[in-house]
Amino acid sequence: MANLNIDSEKDRTYDAIVIGSGISGGWSAKELSERGLKTLVLERGRDVQHVKDYPTTNMYPWEFEHRGEMPYSVQQENPIVSRCYAFHEDAAHFFVKDKEHPYVQEKPFDWIRGYQVGGKSLLWARQTQRWSDFDFTGPERDGFAVDWPIRYADLKQWYDYVERFAGISGDKDGLPELPDGEFLPGYPLNVVEKYFKQKMETRYPARKVISARCAHISKPQPIHIQQGRTQCQNRTLCQRGCPFGGYFSSNASTLPWAAKTGNMTLRPDSVVHSILFDESKGRAVGVKVIDRNTKEEIDFYAKLIFVNAAAINTNLILLNSQSNRFPNGLGNDSDTLGKYVAFHNYSARIYAEYEGLLDFKTEGRNPAGGGYIPRFRNLHKQETDFLRGYAAGFGASRSTHSDRTGFGEDLKNSLLNPKIGNWSVGSHMMGETIPKASNYVALDAAKKDDWGVPLLKIAIDYDENDDKMKKDYLDTLEEMFQEAGFVNIRRDDRWQAPGLDIHEMGGVRMGHDPKTSMLNKWNQLHAVPNVFVTDGASMTSTSTQNPSLTYMAFSARSVDYAVKEMKKGNI
Repeated sequence: MANLNIDSEKDRTYDAIVIGSGISGGWSAKELSERGLKTLVLERGRDVQHVKDYPTTNMYPWEFEHRGEMPYSVQQENPIVSRCYAFHEDAAHFFVKDKEHPYVQEKPFDWIRGYQVGGKSLLWARQTQRWSDFDFTGPERDGFAVDWPIRYADLKQWYDYVERFAGISGDKDGLPELPDGEFLPGYPLNVVEKYFKQKMETRYPARKVISARCAHISKPQPIHIQQGRTQCQNRTLCQRGCPFGGYFSSNASTLPWAAKTGNMTLRPDSVVHSILFDESKGRAVGVKVIDRNTKEEIDFYAKLIFVNAAAINTNLILLNSQSNRFPNGLGNDSDTLGKYVAFHNYSARIYAEYEGLLDFKTEGRNPAGGGYIPRFRNLHKQETDFLRGYAAGFGASRSTHSDRTGFGEDLKNSLLNPKIGNWSVGSHMMGETIPKASNYVALDAAKKDDWGVPLLKIAIDYDENDDKMKKDYLDTLEEMFQEAGFVNIRRDDRWQAPGLDIHEMGGVRMGHDPKTSMLNKWNQLHAVPNVFVTDGASMTSTSTQNPSLTYMAFSARSVDYAVKEMKKGNI
């Protein structure tokens, strides 16, 4: 029996374990496998294989029972996920339903999740911007949060590296606050978006309007063909899964690439309970898994562990990884684990109409979504009564519509002669929130899920800084819209819970000092050197940019460092 146990443990031992298969986990798996490490990828959800498991990807609207809308009964049963923009009949199977995986809201928080191979990489909005030194030096300049242990120069080569592989479309805009990248051709602005750009940059030279940068293949390169991916077809049905691999997802790109090396083992249906820590070695030695279907408890072992479960679940796993050495969570000597969680403030929008350029209209679809206004507040100096700043989306469209009234000849004429009105324009806010100890996640001592893992308590909220920033966004964009000659301007500042931005970050932050942070400049736990966290949990501050590209760069950079350290015998 002893020999059988030894053989069994050997069969469950790998060089590296990656927890999570989403954007950062896929990159960790790819990089580790390419470097020759036998790598186990653990995914808590079901298997989803590229193309094969995209059941709605080629369906027409009339083929959906409810024409794409979610039945009222489903919305009532799922009030949280129903607030997500992509939770419709064509993609509902990729979302976690509210009752399936509960959590405790000490304050209202909309936790949007996708538990399957690929995670939310099948559902993300695909917006990709690099960070600049304005972002990495933010905490140092204003004293809120701790100083980032890295700067843009530390990440530049890794941004280059992941952009070339993933396929990022954009223009070379020459903006220090939003560094250019290794771009495929960008998606052009339409005529009204260009008009707004010209008016704003003439009236407000520091306020730029650029084509949004996105993870879509506008012009395939050999590396994309090698992945089996091809040009984006501009369908904008991305949340269904793309059979062309036209946008970046783990399923279409990094996971198949890792699988081709022969070094990756992918295990879906694996709910990670905790990371196993050996006090005599001072190292993590493996991961405890609960099989999602059988509830069987299984331990897997490795010398190197990458935690990429997405920000909040990564916090949960580390908090639940308790030992005599770390009674409050793995690596938590600083008592910062689960604290200083932040997010993006997407709670304000503004809409209007434009009565000019009526010789033009929009047809077709732009996968980039239109224009992007990089942050311009508090860049070079503190100029407002709030800290940090915001970016904004901007888009314009003009399409035909039919009255669809009357019967017989009248109905036919209304369908054949559609009306066309003014241009519709709109913007949404993307504000930076300040990490605070009072914004935290913690384990619930009394409640557990179906796999014996404690439920997570979430206490995250807006503050006065967010309110001031939102008012400035609305006032400023209204002024810009007026300057452009837009009419019927409508401000929308309805309250929405944090979380619906789906950009939660922090809780396992990077920093110089082990007394005030969890990770060093390599995304490596200060106190447990063979554990790395390269997803959103590692973020020290949030900036205004969509963060996924930075997670990709962190993952590639950290694997490169970790493998070199393993060869030196330091891990």
